[in-house]
Amino acid sequence: MATFKPTTIQVYPKLGEKVTQDMLYWKNYKPPVQRKEFGAVTNIDFSPVAPYNYAVTAFTRIHIYGTFSQEPVKAFTRFKDTAYCGRFRADGQLLVAGCQDSVVRLFDVSGRVALRIFKGHTKAVHVTDFASDRYQIMTGSDDYTCRLWDIPNATELTSYQEHTDYVRCGVTSKLNRDLFITGSYDHTFKLFDARVDKSVMTMDHSHPVESLLLYPSEGLLVSAGGRYVKVWDLLKGGQPLVSMKNHHKTVTCLCLSSNGQRLLSASLDRHVKVYNTTSYKVVHNFDYAASILSLALAPDDESIVVGMTNGVLSVKHRKSAEESKEITGQQRRRPAYRVFVKGKNYVPKQDDYLVSKPVRQHLAKYDKQLKKFEVSKALDTALEASGRSRNPGIAVAVIKELDRRGTLKNALAGRDEEGLALLLNFLIRNLVDPRFAPVLVGTAEMILDIYRSVIGQSPVIDGQVLRLQDLVGRELGYQQNLLEVLGMLDTMFAFSLPKKPVPSSGTGGPNGLAQGEPTALVPQLQAT
Repeated sequence: MATFKPTTIQVYPKLGEKVTQDMLYWKNYKPPVQRKEFGAVTNIDFSPVAPYNYAVTAFTRIHIYGTFSQEPVKAFTRFKDTAYCGRFRADGQLLVAGCQDSVVRLFDVSGRVALRIFKGHTKAVHVTDFASDRYQIMTGSDDYTCRLWDIPNATELTSYQEHTDYVRCGVTSKLNRDLFITGSYDHTFKLFDARVDKSVMTMDHSHPVESLLLYPSEGLLVSAGGRYVKVWDLLKGGQPLVSMKNHHKTVTCLCLSSNGQRLLSASLDRHVKVYNTTSYKVVHNFDYAASILSLALAPDDESIVVGMTNGVLSVKHRKSAEESKEITGQQRRRPAYRVFVKGKNYVPKQDDYLVSKPVRQHLAKYDKQLKKFEVSKALDTALEASGRSRNPGIAVAVIKELDRRGTLKNALAGRDEEGLALLLNFLIRNLVDPRFAPVLVGTAEMILDIYRSVIGQSPVIDGQVLRLQDLVGRELGYQQNLLEVLGMLDTMFAFSLPKKPVPSSGTGGPNGLAQGEPTALVPQLQAT
């Protein structure tokens, strides 16, 4: 008696996302290195000069980390309450930070004690930044004011009180020392000019503004608040250009890649989205374990640093050229592999006797049922296995085997409502998949022929049949549209072909066409 041959499960091509240059670029990072801070990480800022250390503001401390350091190389702890927004100056020598106690402190990166203390705000200062001339500081506070300070004299230069709620974000111009922008929980952000006693431009974000970002050219501004990220054209009076809603919770911070071609946004939904700044479409996504409060990119995108609400600082470093090379040749084997292949390559000698041992055949459950001619149970088992492994190819392979044996109709017939619903669900999920359609279309026709008499007696079956009918109808509509498009493309390609030369003698050309008419259409029309 011949041995039973197991059902061959065909390997179908995967219908996944197309691998893009962005996916390759943003996935080329090592596994994250995590560091635990004393509280929620509210701000991360990279030094603009080598060796590109970064300042992490969390709870009552500001820690400065080296590019690859596991522990802080510097710590500023002279805060009486929670510190906010530690930022480097353009030369990397000074660092400014606000505090819950309403005092602004200026530090020398090489020292520990504050060089200057600026007092004037009456509530927590959440926004600090240096002006482009390096001698002025912009601050924003929960007392609804934003102020400019002179560093050498430690005095207040000007103050604006136009917001009607907390000022929680801001950015200074790197091209003009007098310009800065502040965002508030009153849903607006305002452009100020230190030479004028009031704001020169006001824009409404429609949600509490959490973060602001200026493009290097400073013609475009990005605002984040609520679930929205919006782009504004400052050269056209603050005209809105794009509004993106790709996050599920509040967007907390923004960042720009080193070349300015990718925009990153992080949110409380634990995701970091990467946008193409040309089309503003999401080209990549990062997932994290907790809600994100701060985000920063190292120069040349060498590192991605993310601060979360649970006090965890996550750092991803880019792989080197050697580490990013793909492994060629044989794949890495498990250490015990050589134990299982021991003696496989032994070649017997001329006088040796070879004693063969029959290899035990391990059959899947549906194959065992097929071997016993339990065709209906085999089909049910294959459907369950497809659902567990999310591989419809198992059930499709069993259906093809049943059809080859001529027992497919017996396997489909005689089912109760639950068994028929299982079959119809499988067809609804996979019928229009081009990989399985050649097999499942005939199966669907057979099921409708067998159970035509019971349609109309069960609301569950009737609903599934209607869904199947709607699915097939929509697919036929798509096919009809595609055929129409193909017809138009054929006509366009035919007219784009070069014209064949026409003989000079006689008034008629080949195929009876007048001289000068396109002859390339004739073979196309004949083929049609």
